[in-house]
Formats: sequence, C-alpha cells, structure tokens
Amino acid sequence: MNRLICLLTLTLLFSSLRTFGQKSLPYRADGTFVVLQFNDIHLDGNHKAGTDSSFKTMKTVVESVRPDLVVLNGDIVTEKAGADKVFGEIVRRMNSQKVPFVLTMGNHDPEVMSKSAIYDILETSPYYVGSRGPEDLAPSMGNCFITLTDKDGKTEGVLYFLDSNDYHPNKFVQHYDWIHFDQIAWYRDVSEGITRANGGQALPALMFFHIPIPEFEWIDGDDRTFGHKAEEHGEILGINSGLFASLIDMGDVMGVFTGHNHDNDEIGINRGIALGYGRVTGHDAYGDLERGGRVIKLYEGARKFDSWIVTPKGSEGIYYFPSGLNSIEEKEATYLPALKSETGGRGVAYNYYEGNFKMTSDITEHARVHSGTLPYFSIKEFARRDHFAYKYRTLIDIPERGIYRFYTYSDDGSVLSIDGQTVVGNDGGHSALRAEGKVALEKGLHLLEVSYFEDYMGEELEIGFSSKTLTERPLPREILFLPAGKE
Repeated sequence: MNRLICLLTLTLLFSSLRTFGQKSLPYRADGTFVVLQFNDIHLDGNHKAGTDSSFKTMKTVVESVRPDLVVLNGDIVTEKAGADKVFGEIVRRMNSQKVPFVLTMGNHDPEVMSKSAIYDILETSPYYVGSRGPEDLAPSMGNCFITLTDKDGKTEGVLYFLDSNDYHPNKFVQHYDWIHFDQIAWYRDVSEGITRANGGQALPALMFFHIPIPEFEWIDGDDRTFGHKAEEHGEILGINSGLFASLIDMGDVMGVFTGHNHDNDEIGINRGIALGYGRVTGHDAYGDLERGGRVIKLYEGARKFDSWIVTPKGSEGIYYFPSGLNSIEEKEATYLPALKSETGGRGVAYNYYEGNFKMTSDITEHARVHSGTLPYFSIKEFARRDHFAYKYRTLIDIPERGIYRFYTYSDDGSVLSIDGQTVVGNDGGHSALRAEGKVALEKGLHLLEVSYFEDYMGEELEIGFSSKTLTERPLPREILFLPAGKE
C-alpha cells in the first residue's frame, strides 16, 4: 500500500511539473547504472576523415562500456554544411547500437542549426530519452531530467540536463552566456517536488551541461582532484548566476559534468559536490588528450559513484566519490604495515595538561596534570574552560587495506598522526577549523595519536575518517583500543 501511494504521488508530481516528456530508466539487476559522456565531438560534414574517426571512437567506446545511457554533452556538430545529415547520422548510429541517449546544447550547435530543428531530428529516434524542455525557458532548450528506478519502479536517482547557452549579446559583459535564472528556478522546482515525493529526503543526482561554472576554478590544486588540467578555465567562468548555490541548497546533485575545455578532464570536489570535465571526443577538435569519453557508474539509492576515462586504448584511473580518492594513488601508495600489538580493551588513553599553549609542540613543556583512559575522545573531563591540552593514544583497527582520509575539526589546534607519521596538521590558535590528510594503511591495528590544545574562547574537537568504501564519519568507538600496558 505504501509503495502504491508513493507511485501515485510521483505520478501526480510529474504531471504537475514542467516535465515535457520526462523519462525513466531502470538500474541494472546489480543495482548499478552506467552513464557514458561524450564531449566536444565537433563533427564536420565537410571533413569526412575527422568525422569518421570521431564516430569510430564513439562506437568502440560504447561497445567497450556498454552504458545504460549516452550523454552527448554539447558542441556535437560545428559546421553548417550538411549539419542536418550529420545529426541524422548520430540518430542512425545510436539506433543501430540500441543505446538510450540525451543531447545537451553546446555553444557551437546553435550556430549550425536552430535548436528546435536539432531536436526535431533527435526525437525521431526511439532511443532518444531527453526532451526539448519547457517552452517558457526559451531561448535555452533541452532542459530536462530522467529518473532512475529500482526493480519495483520506485525512483532512486535523478539525472538533470541543462542548456548552458552560447554567446552573450553584450560582449562588454562576457563572450559566453551562462545558465539563466529561470533555468535555475526550473531545476529548483523539479528537485523540490522529487524530494517532497520521497518523504523529504533528497535523491542522489547528477547534472550535465556544456560550459563549466565558476566553481570549477576552486578544485585546482586540491588533493581530491584527479586528471588532466592543461587549459585555464578562462573567460567562460566570468559570470556566476548562482546555480552552484542552488545545488548546495537543494542537496541532491552530487556531481556536475561539463566539457568545453578540450585539454581538461580533471574531476574534483567543491563543498561536497564533484565537478568534472568529460574527455574530448572529436578528432577535429583542438586538444592533445587521447579521444574518448567519461564513464560515471552510479549505485542504486546511494550518494556515491565511480568515474573514469575510456578511450579505444582502454580505461584510465578510477575516481571514487565522495572520498575523492583514486585507483592510481591506491596502486602507487606506500602502505603502513599493521602493528603486531596486544590491546587492553576498547578506549583511548590520555594525558591532560594545563597552561598557555600556542602550538601543540608547547604541550609537553608543561607538567602533566592527569592521565587515564576514556571510552572516547573527550575534552569535557575537567572543569577548566580555557588553557588546557590533551595528548591521546589509541590503537585503531583498520577494517581493510586502503587509503584513508582523516580529519580533525578543532578549536584551537590539533595534530593527528598514524604510526608516528603526521597525517593531519590543524595546529595553532584558531576558531573551529577543519583540516584533513590521507594515509595508506594495511588492514589491522595502527597507533593513532592526537595532540590538542584549547587557548581561549570556545573549545571543540572532532576526529573522523573516510575511505573508498566508508563515507565520512567520526571515528567509531568500536574500532578504538587501548594500547596494552599503557595508560
């Protein structure tokens, strides 16, 4: 009965939203769904060699990946002569491979044909699962979404597709256009409706459009960023219309995938949302990267995905969201061996100090006031509010071999080490601040030490971790053990 009510609610929801032919696709029997993204194909009816090579690359990659959906993510055809025939050839090839597909507009596509004429051709295919979108969002077109369903038809995920538009009429403002306010409002309406129908719980979602948004700049140099970045983001990022703020506000989109910059295929995480470029596909497009596509593998009902680049030569390293880890560093890392150590039961050993501290290195310059054991990390054991410090020691039982990301959130300073190696440096006097670091660990026991001090005004300490298979969380009490023979 509850499932029937849910399905009826979704039916009413989709009939009331501006969905315009909204489609649903099922997860596989194993609970996965595979998206293959092609970007910047730059097909040219006048240059047969380059176009044939691009189609061959796409065919080879599709046959290798066997995706559940292909996303042609903008700048598909770049020459007017014979453009209608080239779009028709896309349809013919997708039909022959029997692959559901969606096309988003790039800045070049409307230069060769009207958007409406392009969708007229696409909609002749029984495998085209996108739509031209609500008419009141014109001149943008193709704004649509696809729901992903489990074996019982229940919606467990969403894919959004937006038109990032092409050129701004006022060149003194910016060369390229941006995603407009009415498009953002449409996304918010759809997202809110789906979340409401799901009992107030946002469903995991991805979003695709062609031209990156300004927040792509923020992933550069982060240790959660993986892939190639040989091209500056440049003028495409000049105007921020607020899409990213809405993604954070709605809480559903876990990854945004774009193209446009052919020499980039990096992916990183900004404010908990993955921002990734696809791989350039077209042989007539500029750029030095091997032609191919990006794969995104989703997991039913889970806020996680794996992503990698595929070319006719094979697959490249896998990126894991939400951990921001990747298979290349897994392979190349030096793993700290597990300790052959006895434990003294669960808990954390501590030494407590009082005094004026500016850095964690100051702690041992003061006399120890107290020592003992605690069931967990705590800074609430003594009445003093300011000018105190702790040094903690515990054996952490790592559940499986892998790279682990540890964090401390502290006011004031904290430093975390594993087996004598500093992993998180969050030192110095400051308000509540998060810092993180990663370390490769073999399965088993490892010595975890945390130094913490409180100077004045506010006190806070949280310690947590994550891995490829573990979403971020405070360290569980059940994996912390007292070192045998130690207080």
